[in-house]
Amino acid sequence: MTNIVVLYLVLLLGVGAWKAFRVKTHEDFALAGRSLSPWILVGTMLATWIGTGSILGNAGKAYEIGFGALILPAGGVLGIALLTQISGKIRGMDTFTVPEIIYKRFGSGARNWTVVALVLAYLVIVSYQYNAGGAVLHTIFNSEGGQSWMTLERATMVAALFIVLYTVLAGLLSVVYTDVANGVIMTLVLVIAFPILWLKAGGMSGMQQSFILQGNPEKISFFGRFTPLQMINYMLPPFLLVLGDANMYQRFSAAASRRGISKATLILILAVLLIECLIIATAAVSASLVPDADNGRHILIHVAANFLPDLLGGLFFATIIGIIISTADSYLLVPATTLMRDIYLSYINPQADDHRIVLYSRTLVIILGFAAWIISKGFANSPGFFERALYAYTIYGAAITPSLMAALFWQGATPRGALYSIGAGVTTTILWQESPIFAWLLGENIVSNTDAVLPAITLSILFLVFGSLWDGGRSASAT
Repeated sequence: MTNIVVLYLVLLLGVGAWKAFRVKTHEDFALAGRSLSPWILVGTMLATWIGTGSILGNAGKAYEIGFGALILPAGGVLGIALLTQISGKIRGMDTFTVPEIIYKRFGSGARNWTVVALVLAYLVIVSYQYNAGGAVLHTIFNSEGGQSWMTLERATMVAALFIVLYTVLAGLLSVVYTDVANGVIMTLVLVIAFPILWLKAGGMSGMQQSFILQGNPEKISFFGRFTPLQMINYMLPPFLLVLGDANMYQRFSAAASRRGISKATLILILAVLLIECLIIATAAVSASLVPDADNGRHILIHVAANFLPDLLGGLFFATIIGIIISTADSYLLVPATTLMRDIYLSYINPQADDHRIVLYSRTLVIILGFAAWIISKGFANSPGFFERALYAYTIYGAAITPSLMAALFWQGATPRGALYSIGAGVTTTILWQESPIFAWLLGENIVSNTDAVLPAITLSILFLVFGSLWDGGRSASAT
């Protein structure tokens, strides 16, 4: 297994080094030269969206509750479905970043706050990709017996270094093409692994008996596992994230044509639904084979090491690490591009040439990568990946998505409304999670049973509406 993963990582670096020679302009580094065909778009968007939040977060939740977790992808899939109605419009705007779209409608103040919210949320996402990559490498190097020098802390550092190096090499130009390979391998491995694990578990009857012995017979049930409030808590954050995800918008801008985007997003809906359901179903089946809850946090990693044939297990590991790298690269590249376009080129040196822009973009990737690693150290002993994913999704989705949608579709929205909305989304999310203030105001029971997403998105929308009405709906544009 170790040899397969090492070979896969070497191949990825080879592709990155090869593509690095083709990076001549900022458009090459940030948008892959605006040359992506529909099938390349499908592969890169699929590999970007199916990240640690799916392969470890949703899988870990499926281990905890069983087949009822199959409802979890609904929020993201619905968000992607709505994106099909937006994608062509984004490609026609000739922008690189989400803050640029905000700026065109609401001016520099809203853009600057969007940059802050985006960088904060995306660094959190990158940080737990490091943790996930470290968990995979640690398992691989310790799966063949004996004590390995690859401790979990060292494995996390290695994962972080690899992710930063790969992103620095060629930016989006290298990421998108390996994304396609990751997407194909991921699909094939899951399609093969699921029936193998199903047979090992003894089918539905075997799983039912195993869950009864574990004292969790309800894991076999598809329905009734979530209250309506829990469904909102779990499905609204990914819905809001994907609807305003700068990664998706960056790839729309990188497409060769508007027609290609529409075709790609329609295919993406089916692909995401298939892969997400396969991941969750595989984890739910695996839960019947692994009664030790300590392994539930990394259930698919544990299963790949202990229940699959060596070749398939090695490919499974390579798939997981490939997904993690792909997602981390994308969420690292976007804030680097955003800081370059919306801060450096807007305020510091608007006349910078392409050579300088690419050099500084790579430098920003390194700086942001280091910052994400510092954050990952704080997350090392925190709750599972599912909870961290929801937190990061909420920061971004509640802060940015309402104003972004308003910029695209509500003529009455104003800069004041956008500013208030972004501030309310970020502040509410952080205070709800990190401060006792809402517990004092509303009661500990309400706060502990309600995720930050519902109050954050509610206040974000209210501030957007009332801030805009304060100005009498007099919209302003920066262009």
